[in-house]
Amino acid sequence: MNKCLKYACLPVLALILTNITPALAAEKSVKQQLQDNINGSWRTEKNRARDVYRHPLETLTFFGVKPNANIIELFPSGAAWYTEILAPFVHDQGKLTILNVKGNPEDAGQKEKFAADPAHYGKINVVEISPPNFSFGEPNSADFFLTFRNVHNFSMMNNQGQLFAEIYKVLKPGGILGIEDHRAAPGKSFEEVKSSGYQPEAFVIAEAEKAGFRLETRSEINSNPKDTKNYPKGVWALPPTLEAGEADKAKYLAIGESDRFTLRFVKPKTVK
Repeated sequence: MNKCLKYACLPVLALILTNITPALAAEKSVKQQLQDNINGSWRTEKNRARDVYRHPLETLTFFGVKPNANIIELFPSGAAWYTEILAPFVHDQGKLTILNVKGNPEDAGQKEKFAADPAHYGKINVVEISPPNFSFGEPNSADFFLTFRNVHNFSMMNNQGQLFAEIYKVLKPGGILGIEDHRAAPGKSFEEVKSSGYQPEAFVIAEAEKAGFRLETRSEINSNPKDTKNYPKGVWALPPTLEAGEADKAKYLAIGESDRFTLRFVKPKTVK
C-alpha cells in the first residue's frame, strides 16, 4: 500500500469527509422528511392513490424545497393534494401559503379539512384571489412558488402573462418557480390545443422567460408515453377527472394520468 494513502493522507481524507458528510446528511434529511410526510397517516386514501402517477418525492426533491422555506402553492383545490405533504413539511420551520380562487366551489370542504387537523394544517396561510385582478403577496417574499397542473387555467384565458409577472414579483431574487403541467403533443401550437388542457412545453418556457425567469432544468419525472392526447374531452378524459364517465373508462384508466412536463425556473439574483 502507498505510504501516503496508509498514513500521511489520512488527515486530508478526514477533512474531505468532514466537509462532505454534513451536506449529504442534510440532503438525506430533507428527502426523509418529505418521505415521512408522503407516508403520513393524515393523507386521504384517495390522494395516496395518485402517488404512483404524481411522484411527489421525486418532484418536490427536483424543485429543491426546504423545510424552512416560504412556499406558495397555487390552487390546490378541495383535494389539497400537495398541501397534505407541504403543510406539515414546513410546519415547524417555514411557511406555506395556498392561493384559492374566491368563491370556487371546488374548494368546498378544504376549510373543514384544515380546521379538523391543526397539528398538520394549522399554520397554513390561505389567500383568496379573483382573476383576472390579483396579486400573490408581498414582493420579494417567497422562496418557492409551486404550481401543479394550473398554468393551463390561466393560458386558456390568455392570462398567462400576468400569471408569470405576478409570480416573478412575489419571489425573492434567487427564488424558484416549479411548474408541472399537461404536455401537448409534439408539433402542436398553443392555439391548436388551447381548449384541451394541454400546453406545448416550449410555449410555457417562453412565457415564463418573458417575465424574466431563467429555466434551470427540466425533468421527465411525470412523463407518460401512454397518453395519446387526442380525447374528445381533452385532458379531463383521463383520471382522476374521467369526464367522459363510463364511456371508454377502462381505456382511460389503463392510460393513467396525463403526460406532464416538470420545469424548474429561477428568478435571477441580478438583472442584466
